[in-house]
Amino acid sequence: MTPSDVKATLSFSDGSPSMELPIYKGTIGPDVIDIRKLYGQTGKFTYDPGFLSTASCNSTITYIDGDKGELLYRGYPIEQLAVNCDYLETCYLLLNGELPNATQKAEFQNRVTNHTMVNEQMQFFLRGFRRDAHPMAVMTGLVGALSAFYHDSTDINNPEHREVAAIRLIAKMPTLVAMAYKYTVGQPYIYPKNDLSYSGNFLRMMFATPCEEYKVSPVIERALDRIFILHADHEQNASTSTVRLCGSSGTNPFAAIAAGVACLWGPAHGGANEACLNMLEDIQAMGGVAKVGEFMNQVKDKNSGVRLMGFGHRVYKNYDPRAKLMQETCKEVLQELGLENDPLFKLAMALEKIALEDDYFVARKLYPNVDFYSGIVQRAIGIPVPLFTAIFALARTVGWIAQLNEMIADPEYKIGRPRQLFVGSAKRDVKPLAQR
Repeated sequence: MTPSDVKATLSFSDGSPSMELPIYKGTIGPDVIDIRKLYGQTGKFTYDPGFLSTASCNSTITYIDGDKGELLYRGYPIEQLAVNCDYLETCYLLLNGELPNATQKAEFQNRVTNHTMVNEQMQFFLRGFRRDAHPMAVMTGLVGALSAFYHDSTDINNPEHREVAAIRLIAKMPTLVAMAYKYTVGQPYIYPKNDLSYSGNFLRMMFATPCEEYKVSPVIERALDRIFILHADHEQNASTSTVRLCGSSGTNPFAAIAAGVACLWGPAHGGANEACLNMLEDIQAMGGVAKVGEFMNQVKDKNSGVRLMGFGHRVYKNYDPRAKLMQETCKEVLQELGLENDPLFKLAMALEKIALEDDYFVARKLYPNVDFYSGIVQRAIGIPVPLFTAIFALARTVGWIAQLNEMIADPEYKIGRPRQLFVGSAKRDVKPLAQR
């Protein structure tokens, strides 16, 4: 990084000496003020709950402009990638910085395909969970357990180990998610099949049984592939920051990704599409489309405690660029499956119409986000609601790995150590028990 000619000057009203702070310019996006020497020179920290105004790293992977509704992977707009590339091409891009040519794509796809199986002992590991365990509880355990099986790729300081771990994680996540699903429904596990695509293979492992041959629908296959692309990375969000922070201690890649899975589980993050479907089902139970107006009035009432899930986004202050693509995919899938008249879909469209036309929601830019549509698509495909977040984790794994590898390769990286504003008791003496 090269500092800008312009510098920031920090002055204090108590007469303390002012200090100059370097400013760095990114390729695009806001400039950043370098405060690394702040504590050393002033004895003061910055205070930024949620790190909303703090850049914790420099990165070349993903860029978001929330005001414009723009999402770029390595400079490429998400809209172009989702239409012109498949998920494994997107994985290659995030990991290597450039889209693959035909030879590179074939080689990468072959490497991933040859790592899709997992150790047979993972089946016994699964048996330790209750059948009704939440899939994300299972996935947190399974992903962390991978480090017990693949000792030859756990040294994050070795570039070859990082590369092998990346391939293994991308390849095995669909197998693990499908195994977690099969375990909860009491069906036998379906092994990967090397002549299918990444998404096609996942669909088969999810829904095939030994009783009959499973035929992958090209429309459903492409829809799932698009879901994976749209969720592959999203800059320095909560789970990505968790992976980076966890990895900064030098832990193995499988443990760092397991930490990301655990963070993603939260309803404010990866669990948002699950929360959205639960909301739709609650409205349906209240009376469906006829009750949409009443529900939206409750949303407007701040004292009601009713929240509108699947609308608006913490980052995007405009339309979520992924939502438009997911809306198109949603219609294609419902048409393919003959579910255009599905009551829940009609209910969702009624909610969408109000949100796009009502002044209350328009003024607050509460547009439908990617979770709103992806939840409907996954439900239509037959994926149970509790599994939605596990699908998200599957898709996001490549982004986590790319971010982790970038951090480790950065010569400036250090173990994460956030500071605090302490507002507890000052130093005091312990009284004997009789005097307390």
